[in-house]
Amino acid sequence: MKKSFPLTAPGKADARVVEAVKYEVRKYVQRERRKPVPEGFDLWTFACRAGANSETAARCELADIGTAIDAVASAGGAAVYVEILAAPGHRLPPPPQPAV
Repeated sequence: MKKSFPLTAPGKADARVVEAVKYEVRKYVQRERRKPVPEGFDLWTFACRAGANSETAARCELADIGTAIDAVASAGGAAVYVEILAAPGHRLPPPPQPAV
């Protein structure tokens, strides 16, 4: 998903518009995670970018995408650009346990 969301809407509180953007992002991620993973892979990984526009969008983790949206909104931006690209990945093995 590569999309620019407006952060204001006539007749709606700006905070509700920001929450609606976050909801749409979460809904997209859930939809992507439900897709079957290609053979040989364990899970979906996500490469994310967020910012005021596509040129200034910075890389961030999926867990930090809401914080990035809030940062643009609190800076007074009129819109936020969100880019989330799904790719198949492998689960990392657990770290070794120390011998007791």
